[in-house]
Amino acid sequence: MHDTLKLSPDLTGFIRSEYDINGVQTVVLQIGSGPPLVFLHGTGTFTGFEIARDWAKRHTVIIPYHAGFGESGDADAIDTIEDHTLHYMDLFDRLGLAQFDLAGFSLGGWLAAEFAIRQPYRVRKLVLVAPAGLVVPSAPAPGLFDIPPQELPAYLAHDPAAALRYFPTAPDPDFDQRLGREVTGFAKLIRDEPQGNPKLANWLHRIAMPTLVLWGAADRLRPTAQAEAWKSGLPKARVTLVPATGHLVFEETPAAAQHVLDFLAD
Repeated sequence: MHDTLKLSPDLTGFIRSEYDINGVQTVVLQIGSGPPLVFLHGTGTFTGFEIARDWAKRHTVIIPYHAGFGESGDADAIDTIEDHTLHYMDLFDRLGLAQFDLAGFSLGGWLAAEFAIRQPYRVRKLVLVAPAGLVVPSAPAPGLFDIPPQELPAYLAHDPAAALRYFPTAPDPDFDQRLGREVTGFAKLIRDEPQGNPKLANWLHRIAMPTLVLWGAADRLRPTAQAEAWKSGLPKARVTLVPATGHLVFEETPAAAQHVLDFLAD
């Protein structure tokens, strides 16, 4: 029972809402009060939510599940990064979000950047946490299916124990099915270019709002060296590296949440 509890995010205190967005059942979580902060999660939804409790002290934190991920429904028509971005335009219209702070982790960081390129006037400040999506030939990410499963925790965290606590200690078909669905969803987005969007770098200049690029200094899944490539393309970016931390920045080093609050308050 204990293992089961820790494998699903603790959503106590979150308000859960469902929306039909162009035929896609879209689940949105919300917690806190104050100016809106939208957070876009990474590929696996077994992590990435606890940090919202810190932000909720100052912000209304809004976390949608991507189409085909977590509790949101599947959507055959949404299988490119452009589709997901348009889906979020529709969702944010429905939520009445005219302007807001936007943060994203890993896949969510890629989505946040793509959204900010297309509708920059809606994003007051942007936070990219170890984002995927940018093709950096000098520091490529490892192939999605090239990492042996037993080595994955060491790619997710500087201290593998920090990642292992999110994985089942015994065979868990439900966990495998949930994560498999999400990994497959991400695989669709990189089927043509395993590193991301080859054209993304060309449009980063449109992200003119203040941007925080936050990265684990020991990230092996999304190499830390990519942070400088992001910074070089973003007009108003600062990079903050979190020491002794891998890809799961907030799970391994919860204090990193404060960097986001300080940046949004600055």
